Amino acid sequence: MKFWKDIRVAILFVACIAIFSAESCTEIELHESHYPIKNSSWARSDTATGSFTIDDTTATYNISMAIRHRDKYAFNNIWLSLAISAPGDTLRTQKINIPLGTDATGWYGTGFNDIWEVRSALTAIPQRFRKLGTYTYKITQIMREDPLYYIMSVGMRVEKAQ
Repeated sequence: MKFWKDIRVAILFVACIAIFSAESCTEIELHESHYPIKNSSWARSDTATGSFTIDDTTATYNISMAIRHRDKYAFNNIWLSLAISAPGDTLRTQKINIPLGTDATGWYGTGFNDIWEVRSALTAIPQRFRKLGTYTYKITQIMREDPLYYIMSVGMRVEKAQ
């Protein structure tokens, strides 16, 4: 009888260790934000802003953008201006072209009804940040059409690489 009780305790102990180990392995350090575009009409003057904190300069990070749009969006891509500033530094701006689909294959990403979301990596390989602290960013659309219709939200994701 005592043998079976000891076995049950050992099995319960091993199960608890396995559960806690699995949870610690799946934890991901990241920042993700989505900036909603009012009435799905994005004017150039409407800037999506945000910030994220880097607390490990030895780690590498995957950086990506997320665009939600409606099926009626008129273009196969979107041009954005992304400005990022490191703690105590000036803004550094770059232009980004994010493909959203093709005429031949349709929209990229995942869709539900007439809403599509595309996630696009900004760099081919994970990047390091040189400074600890809070980074700020600004995202604006720089398409020829102003306002840009049927864009629902724009977001940024900064995730510690595994």
